[in-house]
Amino acid sequence: MPIRQRLPRTVLVLGFVSFFNDLSSEMVAPLIPILLVAVLGAGPVALGVIEGVAEAVASLLKLWAGRHSDRLNGRRKGLALFGYSLSNAVRPLLGLAPSWPMLALLRGVDRVGKGVRSAPRDALVADATPPALMGFAYGYHRALDNGGAVLGSLAAAAALTFSPASVSHVILWSALPGLAAVLLLAFGVKSPKIAAARPLVLPPLRWSALSAPMRRYLQVLALFTFARVSETFILLRGYALGITPPHLLLLWAALNAAKAATAAGGGRLADRIGRERVMLTSWIAYSIAFLLLGQVEQGVGLWAATLGYGLFAGLSEGAERALISGFATGSERGTAFGWYHLLVGLAAVPAGLLFGAVWHYEGAEAAFTLAGAVAGVSAALLRSRAWPPAAHAVREV
Repeated sequence: MPIRQRLPRTVLVLGFVSFFNDLSSEMVAPLIPILLVAVLGAGPVALGVIEGVAEAVASLLKLWAGRHSDRLNGRRKGLALFGYSLSNAVRPLLGLAPSWPMLALLRGVDRVGKGVRSAPRDALVADATPPALMGFAYGYHRALDNGGAVLGSLAAAAALTFSPASVSHVILWSALPGLAAVLLLAFGVKSPKIAAARPLVLPPLRWSALSAPMRRYLQVLALFTFARVSETFILLRGYALGITPPHLLLLWAALNAAKAATAAGGGRLADRIGRERVMLTSWIAYSIAFLLLGQVEQGVGLWAATLGYGLFAGLSEGAERALISGFATGSERGTAFGWYHLLVGLAAVPAGLLFGAVWHYEGAEAAFTLAGAVAGVSAALLRSRAWPPAAHAVREV
């Protein structure tokens, strides 16, 4: 049955908001390692600092934004709109950064926008979606998100290959699809009306107030973040192997195309056979892919390992968020997604620094091997700790 007959209008439009936003974002993100190495003279440690700190800044705001959207009785659109607007205002300025610390500062402001919008947006999707379609809704959203990343990478590659545009010029052009995302959200999305009455006073914002299954799940996700380091390290790996910037952008586009190809189907599969099974399969494949990335010595091997990683990473994206919605009541969805983004984002700081430091001192093979090993341990804990026998039957409110 066509998607438009199954998913609510709010979910459909939010998917296209993410499509245009990621089109803009991914005209920029894959160019950051190239900009660092070729223009600003930095390396993997600087990349780890920039990406880790950027995600930390975002994560600190995600819990507040999700919690605040609950206090607004589900009126989450304003927070999401502000976040998208801020990111798309500052992102084009990255191409003008004169040094890597300034690049880190601008990237941090960009991620402030992400921090404000992410939890309210994810909660908007949950508010509008029937429980039985939750995995499909998030899978659809991630598919369009990754689809925008594909076009963004291809647009950047085409501009660098067929025009005299510099890396800085391509980054400036990212303002156009970013503006489209902001306008579409402003005029195309309405906050859904929540039928159930919401409490005026929310439960205390304490870790212990979360359900035991959610706490176990978030702890395992935080550990897995030490394996799921920024995918820009894959591009840095390609650059070290001698792959040219336009070909690296094509690799980035192919990675996101692979994730987009499996995201919606993976969400459907998760709704049908259980979200934990889909995630376990994906994480095991992730571990294998990163172990292989540490061994590649030429472009063909890098492409094969990257595409394999992308296909299985996309498979679990819908399931990962759908589980958060399942653990939370309707009045606390924003807070639940806030905790999710907070812990994953905070773990990204030491994860990025550790990966970059191991690469710098021990080499790329050691860094990717470490990430693959952590992913394998996380998969084992996902199976043994994060899901009691009836975990997939957790509250779907």
